[in-house]
Amino acid sequence: MLELKDVSYYYRSQKDRMILDHVSYEFKKGVMYAVLGSSGSGKTTLLSLLAGLDVPVDGTVCAVGEDILKKGLNAHRRDHVSLVFQNYNLIDYLTPVENVKLGGRADAEKLLTQMGIDKMQRKRNVMQLSGGQQQRVAIARALASKAPVLLADEPTGNLDEDTAGEIISIFQKLAHEQEKCVIVVTHSRELAEQADVVLRLKKGKIADDTGIVEN
Repeated sequence: MLELKDVSYYYRSQKDRMILDHVSYEFKKGVMYAVLGSSGSGKTTLLSLLAGLDVPVDGTVCAVGEDILKKGLNAHRRDHVSLVFQNYNLIDYLTPVENVKLGGRADAEKLLTQMGIDKMQRKRNVMQLSGGQQQRVAIARALASKAPVLLADEPTGNLDEDTAGEIISIFQKLAHEQEKCVIVVTHSRELAEQADVVLRLKKGKIADDTGIVEN
């Protein structure tokens, strides 16, 4: 589904500080991955490379076997991946329905219903919703693209325990029932315990890989 081939990344002004150091890994559909690591370990950089928001200094990122640079980064973001950001990145003067429609052509009302956003909430300005409700809108917007890969950056970081648990359950269903590849960067032990595969980044490398589910 998504693959890193000998990927390295560092800032041009700090070549002695390798953020990702010759990382190779293949992400599969129908699996929920949690990516752990201390601050500065490269988690967000990894997600940005997978999303085509940045490009590696060395190595290749592939989607369905094709180099995303050759396909085109805009095409990759349109066809292969959808993103859920920690700070939601919703358009603050729009309603939930209007925000979701920005993500793609899927039925916004249906997606919001699936995410537990009722009819009255859908008509409000999105900033009038709670943090948990805004995150659900952000997930619905990501799903509107029909992309086979969902990338999420600290999606439960700003949420209470109950709401975080509900979001984790949604991600599990996306992987197991809709066969999406779900990759979540997180500091949350609770989220990691619910993932099928846990990856730990340490000193620019994937330090270990536990809990793999056979497809």
